[in-house]
Amino acid sequence: MRLDDIRVLDMTRLLPGPYATQLLADAGADVVKIEDTGAGDYARHSPPPNDRGVGGIFDAVNRGKRSVAIDLKADDGRAAFHALVEEADVVIEGFRPGVTERLGADYETLTDYNDELVYCSLSGYGQTGPYRQRPGHDINYIGLAGLLDMTRRDDSETPRLPGYQIADMGGGLLAAFSIVAALLSRELGDGGEYLDVALTDAVVSFSQAIAPGALAGDSPRPGETPLTGEYPWYDVYETSDGRYVTIGALEPQFWRAFCDAVDRPDLLDAHGADDPAELQALREELESLFAERSREEWVELMTDHDGTVDGVYRPSEAFEHPQIESRGYIEDHGEAPSRIGLPIVGPDVPDRGTTEIPAQGEHTEELLVEAGLDPGAVETLHQRGVVR
Repeated sequence: MRLDDIRVLDMTRLLPGPYATQLLADAGADVVKIEDTGAGDYARHSPPPNDRGVGGIFDAVNRGKRSVAIDLKADDGRAAFHALVEEADVVIEGFRPGVTERLGADYETLTDYNDELVYCSLSGYGQTGPYRQRPGHDINYIGLAGLLDMTRRDDSETPRLPGYQIADMGGGLLAAFSIVAALLSRELGDGGEYLDVALTDAVVSFSQAIAPGALAGDSPRPGETPLTGEYPWYDVYETSDGRYVTIGALEPQFWRAFCDAVDRPDLLDAHGADDPAELQALREELESLFAERSREEWVELMTDHDGTVDGVYRPSEAFEHPQIESRGYIEDHGEAPSRIGLPIVGPDVPDRGTTEIPAQGEHTEELLVEAGLDPGAVETLHQRGVVR
């Protein structure tokens, strides 16, 4: 899986779009950030900063990319951008609908310069519908998509914010997948195409497990579906040290393995019960059982059993866990900050291994000259403030 000959012009900011293009960059694509000549990508200045004064989010999802700073509101700035488009394979933008038209960077305009272009618009709500012009952030998208309501067990609880940005990351992943699929389609002879990817839609797509009931008119409640806590054998329990473990014994063989591990054959027949009183009794029994050992004691006990029990870890613990470390995508570069690389293992996965992130406009001259502009013309644009 190599995208070594693919060039992506990335007009997005903050997290979702840069995450999408980071995945492409890690797969070998040449990703060029198209930033304005002012503040550039806002994430450069977002707290918390790292030890180099760069926003941590920016540092996390912009490694190995190049940066060109152009004022697309200026005619000659647009002309310079269009020269880059002629040599590109992909353009991804994250503006509200209508903005790219004003900048001369919309799909219809750019296909005049490159009719084989794969063009992805990544936005909160998509290019159609009554919310198309509405601003938002991850919290808004997961609220609309139904996920936020499903973070609580019942109506008496307040919805809880997930620990990660689900819409941002899910939408970025969906954008990257869509772009790669479109590139494959182009290779098969179908030409370039336009992609409309919405962060909200990505989260709605994640609801497959509860969608059948919801689409049938029911209102699935958190804690009342098989994968949200209805069953005691698929839930989270506190351990003796105040930590937590998960059990996911949905299948009878895994429940049997768990009962064997804890020497409780009397619990075998409780699996599959649907009587509320029986389920509650089993839950209370499991609460007492899990409270007898620490988290690590449970993990160690299950090493030789298929009981589907494991620990609940803080992110800092997870990143150092032997299983995750063994996969090789947590990149440790010594004095430089560690980062999460491409989480795919395969014989031809590129070894990006770079800690470099681009300064704003660091590669402007290099790329514009490469695109055919005269170095003197580029210098003139620089002096006029059209490029940086």
